Amino acid sequence: MNIYVGNLSYGATSSMVEQLFAQHGTVSSARVIMDRETNRSKGFGFVEMDNNDEAVRAIEALNNYELDGRALRLNEAQPREPRSFGGDRGGNRGYGR
Repeated sequence: MNIYVGNLSYGATSSMVEQLFAQHGTVSSARVIMDRETNRSKGFGFVEMDNNDEAVRAIEALNNYELDGRALRLNEAQPREPRSFGGDRGGNRGYGR
């Protein structure tokens, strides 16, 4: 199960999140999304756990858990929406049709 972890502090790291979730089961991966320019956390990340029962227990145990002074917001991550790169974003404006 892929878990969305929101309301992380700007100082949160992937290893910090992984260690927290590992207390509740086996973590396949943990990733805090970082801002490219500031190299700080964007305030959210994702944790993947292979065992769904452990993942559900981790969500129940850690939702609203205070980490670095912030209450975590957890839920099952939704599949990413496919991005569309179509549309007339300044390219073809219909001239000469």
